[in-house]
Amino acid sequence: MLLLSCTHDKTPSSSNHNSQDTKDKAAESLVKINQHKITIKERFSPPKDYKWVDEKSDSFGYFIENFKLKSYGSPVLKYDGTPVSTQHLHEAVFDIDTGNKDLQQCADAVIRLRAEYLYKAKKYDEIRFHFTSGDLLSWNDYKNGTRAFVSGNSVSFRKTANFDDSYQNFRNYLDLIFNYAGTISLNKETKPVAQNPDLKTGDILITPGSPGHVVFIAGVCKNKEGKRLFLLGEGFTPAQSVHLLSNPFNKNISPWYDLDIHAQETKTARYIFKPTNLRSF
Repeated sequence: MLLLSCTHDKTPSSSNHNSQDTKDKAAESLVKINQHKITIKERFSPPKDYKWVDEKSDSFGYFIENFKLKSYGSPVLKYDGTPVSTQHLHEAVFDIDTGNKDLQQCADAVIRLRAEYLYKAKKYDEIRFHFTSGDLLSWNDYKNGTRAFVSGNSVSFRKTANFDDSYQNFRNYLDLIFNYAGTISLNKETKPVAQNPDLKTGDILITPGSPGHVVFIAGVCKNKEGKRLFLLGEGFTPAQSVHLLSNPFNKNISPWYDLDIHAQETKTARYIFKPTNLRSF
């Protein structure tokens, strides 16, 4: 079975921009960043004439926009603790571990946040993810001892372990999912967004494939006319810190992005999505 992952660290969008030029553009952003605040919603003010779109307190979107961040200026680190080369393309780092193996990549970062939300909300029956092969493994089955046995493209499941519902075992379950899931399976587990006003925090922008990539919406604001702007987060390859992207293409609103489900392509700081494929859980 192939391990499908995000595109490699050097992408067309990142290599086509001089890093110092991108730093300068980010520095000229007209958006106020409250550097001492510890959540996305508190740290990143919307552009002038825009206001945050409130999420329901029990929603995945609320979980993301109120997720604790590391101190402002924290570097994006690989799973081995070394910094990635493109430190000028993010505005925040999520305070969540990456693990010590090259597993939690782009699709896995989304899966991790989604699973952590469901775990915290005690929605254990909804913690279930497919492998790229199409095989499904739920947290309920895993904690009851079910394990996956992979031979080539064939997957079988057998009960070989004792019941264990500890958080550490939950992380073991996620590491297994990270190993065999990816953008292809994540794309199939989500549904397309029908219209722009339906976009919300927690939705994803994804190119399924090997390589492929995915970013997630980490915040939404709108003005009186209903125009919306979006914050975008991601993980990447090799496995590294989950982070909030800057917007090197529009210095006036960075790190906010303008998204349109009808756009032929969408440029983000480290990847160009073509076509634009916005989806929701």
